[in-house]
Amino acid sequence: MNKTAFVQLHVAILLWGLTGILGKAIDMSEGMIVWYRMLITAIGLLVMFLFGTKFKMPKKKDMLQIALMGFIVAAHWVAFFGAIKVSNVSVALSCLSSIALFTALMEPLFTNKKISIIEVVLGLLAIIGIYIIFSFHKFYGLGIALAVLTAFLGSLFTIVNKKLLLNNSAETITFLEMVYGFLILTLFLPLYFKTTNTVFEIPQGWNLVYLLILGLLCTSFAFTISLYALRHISSFTMNLSVNLEPIYSIILAFIIFDEMKELNSGFFVGTFILLASVIFHSFYLYRKNKKAVKRV
Repeated sequence: MNKTAFVQLHVAILLWGLTGILGKAIDMSEGMIVWYRMLITAIGLLVMFLFGTKFKMPKKKDMLQIALMGFIVAAHWVAFFGAIKVSNVSVALSCLSSIALFTALMEPLFTNKKISIIEVVLGLLAIIGIYIIFSFHKFYGLGIALAVLTAFLGSLFTIVNKKLLLNNSAETITFLEMVYGFLILTLFLPLYFKTTNTVFEIPQGWNLVYLLILGLLCTSFAFTISLYALRHISSFTMNLSVNLEPIYSIILAFIIFDEMKELNSGFFVGTFILLASVIFHSFYLYRKNKKAVKRV
């Protein structure tokens, strides 16, 4: 295995894991965090295009889907940071780890892929894991619900983006989704402020520093180095390693916010079931793809 690519991959995953920590640390509403994140990320990607990365405008038939996915990404992030605000990083990230299984269960609805019994069973295990976490932490009920919604929305744009990437570059898709998401979220801000009793905020001090780290390092930079890493490692290694993101976030939350005091045995049992089902799913896909290659 290429050691440089392996290091790049885990730096990217660690930075992605840091998003939950930053979401907790930034003293702003989730809507404002996402609004600034999308703006900063779009500017960061624009700089990439200006300094060498090629930009190719997608076909008209893809533009509507890209705009819709921009809105879904914005909603996904608002739900994610909302989950962290009303619960904590550990609970939100443990439930979010079910995204891979949501994707596996939903993909047959959008493609010709057959429903897999094993994936259905793993999906049920993930639901059991989430239920155990909820049953022991009912006071985090809203946060758990938002985290599950985050996973659902994340699986939705993962499936659609997979189809869009057949004819478009990842950088182009991401940039346009950030731009569309930012514009659509801007239109919804007045309604968001009214329903959440919040106001427009201009970041200052550490809030500004954290937002720049979130947009430039945890999104633009992490996305870029993950693409470089993907050139030299297998997709299986990529997917399996990405599943470590919740673990990194939870460990960081334990260290920085001392969240272990807020959790009990139910959290650890439920999280173990969730993560075990997700990691087993990665190995299942690996063996399935390996057998398919042998047949060819």
